[in-house]
Amino acid sequence: MKKDLGSVMGLYPTPMAVVGAMVDEKPNWVLVGHVGIIGHDRILISLAKSHYTDRGIRENGALSVNMVDEAMLEKADYVGCFSGKERDKSQVFGFSVGREGAPLLEEAKLSMECLVDDLYQTQSFDSFIVKISHTYAQEEILNEAGVIDYGRFKPVLFEMPGYTYLKTGERLARCTSLAKKEEADA
Repeated sequence: MKKDLGSVMGLYPTPMAVVGAMVDEKPNWVLVGHVGIIGHDRILISLAKSHYTDRGIRENGALSVNMVDEAMLEKADYVGCFSGKERDKSQVFGFSVGREGAPLLEEAKLSMECLVDDLYQTQSFDSFIVKISHTYAQEEILNEAGVIDYGRFKPVLFEMPGYTYLKTGERLARCTSLAKKEEADA
């Protein structure tokens, strides 16, 4: 029998990302666990309205989504612990500025430069619907066909309510292969 937990978010774990935006002509970074796919070329980034980075996204309409792996987790955790209002986080990571004006994290093996397409507001959160303009990946995480291999990349996941980081990388099966195997065995 299942227990009713009330109105609890049950979609965790989610990938961790460092979101970058220019604020007062300097990059600011924030660790974000509320990211989501809403189409093949659009994602949703949800930030508490109080985040300093939120201001830069609103002003410039551009941001970067830099996926976190274990090698950069300590710095990513740091930028999630302190506000850009109180600490200058612009030098925590090396960066370059992308074609759309968003700061791109050099240490990230996978970065997406995005432009704000729409904004959905709730009482405490701004949820930016963004269009992916450019995706940059280090060759070491690409397979022979030039496609991102998440088994090689192993992005870090975030889960609630334990408020913990999880490792990825183990493959269980190829999508849709299990039903096809069962059908072939019948």
